[in-house]
Amino acid sequence: MAQRIIITGATGMVGEGVLLTCLAQPDVEAVLSVSRRPSGHSHPKLNELLVPDFFDLTGVEDELVGYTACYFCAGVSAVGMGEADYIRATHDLTLHFAQTLARLNPKMSFSYISGAGTDSHEKSRQMWARVKGRTENELLQLPFRATYMFRPGFLKPVNGQKHILPLYRWIGWLYPVLRRVAPGTACSLGELGLAMLHVSQLGYSKPVLDVKDIVRLAKPA
Repeated sequence: MAQRIIITGATGMVGEGVLLTCLAQPDVEAVLSVSRRPSGHSHPKLNELLVPDFFDLTGVEDELVGYTACYFCAGVSAVGMGEADYIRATHDLTLHFAQTLARLNPKMSFSYISGAGTDSHEKSRQMWARVKGRTENELLQLPFRATYMFRPGFLKPVNGQKHILPLYRWIGWLYPVLRRVAPGTACSLGELGLAMLHVSQLGYSKPVLDVKDIVRLAKPA
């Protein structure tokens, strides 16, 4: 089945990598990038919807209808943020966007980029892990056709990316080392994008996917 995908966060490293991977796949018919700023990419399959405030989608709801999947890749670092601000930027914003899509496209699948170390029990000493765990748990209760939580670890950018975190330019050499000595900790953004496409099309046996699941799903059938 041809996929029509909404992607958020295309101006960030993860979202951009997933976007470029999806645009390259023949079974992806159209991609709608929803973000505050242009992604910097152009492609016949790509449309961009600029939304200054993700908490106010009333004027753009018609443009969010008719899609088969959403890959929610937007996110912020918890470094330097208080818990209340991080909850609003991570939990509240994500749930508001997802609730809107569930109402407009109940037959779509929804995939959320969480992170390795997220705490489903919401009891971690790390604030971000508790908030991400709460976000995952509440997303799983929404009435989508299917909902998946992706927990990647160390990520390798794909060719053509413009939005790469400065840290990754310095520590990129770690990727092949981790793949060899700790394969459950690292994958490429190309593998992440392919795995997200796989579960949108075919589903998966569990709703929370770690790095090993991602790598497995990215391989050709």
